[in-house]
Amino acid sequence: MGNKNKTISFRVNEDAFEALQDIAAERDISLSAVFRDYVDLLVEHDGQVEVVPEEELQTGTGADDDEDISFPPTIEVPKSFIREHERLELEADHLREQLDEYKSYVTVLQDRLEEEEGEVLLLDELDEDDESYQLR
Repeated sequence: MGNKNKTISFRVNEDAFEALQDIAAERDISLSAVFRDYVDLLVEHDGQVEVVPEEELQTGTGADDDEDISFPPTIEVPKSFIREHERLELEADHLREQLDEYKSYVTVLQDRLEEEEGEVLLLDELDEDDESYQLR
């Protein structure tokens, strides 16, 4: 089935509504977009989102007063993790190349089998071709 949009409606007091309108005006987006962004963020982080005033983010009055909190939050990734990720990407590329070689070899064998339908193929005869395939 397709991804259908659903409508959510709720009531807020007039002050909260005006504050939300101000947020939307600051960001130059519609009020609906403010809610969509918030809901998308909430879903993406499995409900683990906390709305904090910007002053608290800039002054670092969050959980750890010793360090400044920036938005969006960042995290340092160890170089070993990055190197391992790059190594795995290279290995995946190599495996894809091997898979393509194997697929082309199987295609050649299937073509030969179709050409020689009634005949018996001997494995020794497969090695006599000019094209060589190497299994790794």
